[in-house]
Amino acid sequence: MAFVQAATLAEVTEGKALGIEVDGIDIALVRSGDDVYAVADECSHAEVPLSDGDVEGCEIECYLHGSRFDVRTGEALNLPATAPVATYPCKVDGELVLVDPAGASR
Repeated sequence: MAFVQAATLAEVTEGKALGIEVDGIDIALVRSGDDVYAVADECSHAEVPLSDGDVEGCEIECYLHGSRFDVRTGEALNLPATAPVATYPCKVDGELVLVDPAGASR
């Protein structure tokens, strides 16, 4: 795994997604307590940025049609989305948030 710096921990606030680009890949970072998760920043249903949607706990909601995704697994939790979004390995190292953009899983 090749982790790269994606953000600082201070930039990733609870209850709001942070849209970033890492190695040409659009990623949304979501903080839940002490954990930070990284998912593809595109709804699998409508191809709009998930980082513009609402965050509650470990779920992110697409602002366009209300599809919700579990940021831990990428799983689509309700319609109209039926496909998951990619997740990326993510870890916190001190004050840095690191993501492995090549480690996507669906």
